[in-house]
Amino acid sequence: MEHTQDHQSASHNRNKWLALFVIALAQLMIVLDASIVNIALPSAEKALSISTGNRQWVITAYTLSFGGLLLLGGRIADYVGRKKIFVIGLLGFAASSALGGFALNGPMLFAARALQGGFGAVMAPAALSLITVTFTEPKERATAFGVYGGIAGGGAAIGLIVGGVLTQYASWRWCLFVNTPVAILTAIAAIVIVKESKAEGNTKYDVPGAVLATLGLVSLVYGFTVASTNGWGSASTILYIITALVLLAGFIYYESNVSSNPLLPMRIILDKNRGASYLVSLAAGIGMFGAFLFLTFYFQGVLNYSALKAGFAFLPFSAGIILAAGAASKILPKTGPRPLMALGFLAGSGGLLWMSQIGLHTDFFIHVMPSEIVMSMGMGFAFVSLSSTALVGVSHHDAGVASATLNTSQQIGGTLGTALLNTIAANATRNYIGKNFANQTVVLNGTIHGFSVGFLVGAFCLLVASIISVVMISDPHKDKSLRVSSSEVMLAST
Repeated sequence: MEHTQDHQSASHNRNKWLALFVIALAQLMIVLDASIVNIALPSAEKALSISTGNRQWVITAYTLSFGGLLLLGGRIADYVGRKKIFVIGLLGFAASSALGGFALNGPMLFAARALQGGFGAVMAPAALSLITVTFTEPKERATAFGVYGGIAGGGAAIGLIVGGVLTQYASWRWCLFVNTPVAILTAIAAIVIVKESKAEGNTKYDVPGAVLATLGLVSLVYGFTVASTNGWGSASTILYIITALVLLAGFIYYESNVSSNPLLPMRIILDKNRGASYLVSLAAGIGMFGAFLFLTFYFQGVLNYSALKAGFAFLPFSAGIILAAGAASKILPKTGPRPLMALGFLAGSGGLLWMSQIGLHTDFFIHVMPSEIVMSMGMGFAFVSLSSTALVGVSHHDAGVASATLNTSQQIGGTLGTALLNTIAANATRNYIGKNFANQTVVLNGTIHGFSVGFLVGAFCLLVASIISVVMISDPHKDKSLRVSSSEVMLAST
């Protein structure tokens, strides 16, 4: 009898780690897709005769649907079943990726990207909440979040390499086609390996809340996007952002005072640690985009790297963040999240500050690579702690929506970062060139100056994330409420 129980326990543990592999593969695909398409964009633009003004929609169509539908996707996963929605999301992602690969014109590609974002919005929170309810023992959960954090941080850089290889040696279309077989195989594996879980009790949908949140987030994301082209003071930018603020304020009021079964229960964000994690995630999203956005332009536009070489130039970042995430998963149970988050974001800020010193003839191995490593190591430690803190203590009933809120804060931060840092860098470049006689060297130096200013703003955002971590994140070794919450979530999960 005891032998049978031991065998069942070993089998259960093995299945948990196989499930993590399947979930991690899906998360990697979502993260890869964001950066892999960036490398393919110039080729797609030329092949489909997409205008310069419209090319942003290859990225924005995905961002809008992904960011706008995440909260609803999290609740759908909670109520319908996280495994079921995870599989549906994977199959939908596979189909929409194939549609994009076969695109005959710009609008068809934009529509496929919007569909990808929509299916990603139901898949991503389902994946993260499955980790939350599968790994309930603190050390195991820390390891699982270490894997997730490494993928979330390093996947984007890996995507640049994969995108460079596919674009240079196959076709830009394969940057989309590659998702289809991976997603289908992952869905089959999930059906066999992943265990179903869903919220119990009251599972009625909050339709008005879903409409207010989705329209508010879409308006906010679109307002940030418009700002990058029309400027922050344009009438269209102001209109979209004001509309977003009104809708989101209405959403918070409705959730707090009207809805009997809210889409985003205020207990999710009013928890001190979880609310702080969402703020930190927002600030980190803004700062992180500075590194990828400006380094990509610097490698290809200033140093004249090919798409493939530029992708490989991000390898130190990938290696650093994966190594740090692995180490963080072992350290986290001993130290708690606060020191890892605070020091990690501080190191990330220092790395961006170092990057801001780039010049026209900066040596990659002496200057750029070390700054990448410092930043990536810091972010690896921070991301694992962030993911864990944002979800620890959340009830089984709310796991999906808590995961979705974390993803939403990252997505909004990244979108704001793209618009904000790009606008700041462009203005800095224009001002630099305007003060000097415009020849080729001055233009290049002005471009680099804009990147440097963007890096500095990104460094400030990561510094803010570090300060929030120190001030607002509790130490679980000292905070009784956090220890109780951890035990509660273990009880709810079992």
